[in-house]
Amino acid sequence: MARRLGKRYGKNWVLRDAELTLRSGQVLALLGENGAGKSTLVKILSGALSPDTGSVTIGGQLVPVGRPDLARRSGLAIVYQELSVCLDLSIQDNIMLGRERSHLGKLDHAAQTRLVRNVLSRMGHEDLDPERTLASLSIGQRQVVEIARALVDEAQVLVLDEPTSSLAAADVAKLYETIQRLSAQGLSVIYISHFLEEVRQICDSYLVLRDGRVAGQGELKGVSEREIVELMVGRSVDELFPKIAHTPGDVWLELENVSGDPLPRSVSLQVRRGEIMGLAGLVGAGRTETLRVIAGLAPCHGGAIRAGGQPLGGTPGSRIRRGIAMLSEDRKHEGLAQILSIADNAVLSRLSPFSRGGWLLRGARDRRVCQLIDALHIKANGPDQSVATLSGGNQQKVAIARVLHQEATCLLFDEPTRGVDVGTKAEIYRLMGQAAADNRVVVFVSSYFRELLELCDTIAVMARGRIVAVRPAHEWTEHELLLAAMGTSAATSPPS
Repeated sequence: MARRLGKRYGKNWVLRDAELTLRSGQVLALLGENGAGKSTLVKILSGALSPDTGSVTIGGQLVPVGRPDLARRSGLAIVYQELSVCLDLSIQDNIMLGRERSHLGKLDHAAQTRLVRNVLSRMGHEDLDPERTLASLSIGQRQVVEIARALVDEAQVLVLDEPTSSLAAADVAKLYETIQRLSAQGLSVIYISHFLEEVRQICDSYLVLRDGRVAGQGELKGVSEREIVELMVGRSVDELFPKIAHTPGDVWLELENVSGDPLPRSVSLQVRRGEIMGLAGLVGAGRTETLRVIAGLAPCHGGAIRAGGQPLGGTPGSRIRRGIAMLSEDRKHEGLAQILSIADNAVLSRLSPFSRGGWLLRGARDRRVCQLIDALHIKANGPDQSVATLSGGNQQKVAIARVLHQEATCLLFDEPTRGVDVGTKAEIYRLMGQAAADNRVVVFVSSYFRELLELCDTIAVMARGRIVAVRPAHEWTEHELLLAAMGTSAATSPPS
C-alpha cells in the first residue's frame, strides 16, 4: 500500500522510507512515540500532505498525492481523534455532507435515507435514527457517525486515530464490535493507539515507527508488550510504572461537603502531603467537576475547601497563589493557548521570576523554558515555536511544563496521560512520584484503572457526583473499581 514514503522539512526528515502493506480485513496497529512520524504518515495517506518520496496504492491503483478528495474516492478514509462533526445537523446530514445525492437538481432525501440506514445497519447500529441531531448523541455515537461517513464513500481502508481516547467503557466495547464486524466484511483498518492492552484486543498485526522510520513490524501474537515498547523508545524499558519512594504526611487539602452546579454533590475528601490520591469513576461521575471546583474554575455552591488548614479564596488567581495548579483534560481548548509559543504557555501562570519593573526578561524566561523542554524531552525547535505546530503528546508535555514551573504545593492532574505514548506516560508517572517525594499533594483523575492502581496511595471512587468509596490502592482491584464506579453497593464503603 505505501512504498518508501518520505517527508522532510528543510534538512530534517520527519518520515523516511516508510513501508506499509495491508491485507483485506486486516487490523493493523500503528504504534510509536509522539513525534515518531505517525501523524505525518497518516496525512500523506489521506492526501493532506504530499510526500517527497514514495507512493501510495490501494487495490493496485496509484492514489494521487496531495488530494484528500481523490484519496477518499480511491477508498481511504480517516477518523481523527478530534471528531469533525456538525452538532446542529442530523445524523443523515452529517454522513452525507459533501456526498449528497440528487435527482433532477433536487436533494434526494429518500435515496440518502436508504443509504444511511444501510450503512448504519452494516455497522450494527440500526437503532440510530438518521433524523436525530448530533448534539443529542454521546461521544461514542458521534464517532459511529464519523465512521459511517467513511463507509458511505465505500472505503477499503479505514484509519482510526486514537478512537477510544474520549470514550466511556461501554462505548469502547461497542467500537470494538464495530471494528470486528467491518474487518470480517473485508475492510482493512489502521488503528492508532497508545494503549497496548486494547491493541492486543482488537488488532492482529503491528507496525512501529521511531524517529520517522519503521522500527519493527509483524504479527502481534508473536511479540511481547515489553518488546513493542522497546521498539517504540529505542531502549530497554525496565519500568512502565516507575516507583519513587514517598511517605504521606499531614493533611493539606480538605474538602467538606463540597457541591457544585450540578456536580459534585456533597464531596468530602482529605489529601495529605506526599500522597497521590486517585479519583476513579465513569464519564460524568463528577471527577473533572471536582477538580475544577478545587482550582476555582467552577463555583463552589456549598461546603468548604481548605488548604494547609486555611479556607481557599474564590478566584483561580487566588488558588494559584495558594499553591494550587491544575492540568486540564482538554489541552486543545483550555489547557494551552494554541496561538502562543511554548515559552509563553510554559510560564503563563507564573511570570514573577522573569519580571523586573514591569518588563519581561526574555533571556531568563527562555533559559528556564529550555530547561523544561530538556527535562520533559519535548520535541521542538526551541522555546519560540508555536504550540499549535507540536504533536498532541508534545503539547501535553508543554501543559505539564506550565504546572511544574508554577511550583505549586497541590497538583491536580485530569487525565494527564490521555493521547500520549508509553514512553511519555512513564515520564509523567515519574514526575508524579517525584512530586509526592517532594512532599507535594497530587490528585490524579484517570479512566485507566491500571495506572491508578499502580501509582496511587489512595483511590476514591465517584459515581453520580458523589464519593462512594475511599480505600488504600492495594485494597482495590480493577473489577472492584468498576463495580464501585457503576454504583454497585457491594463494592462501596463509606468514605474515610
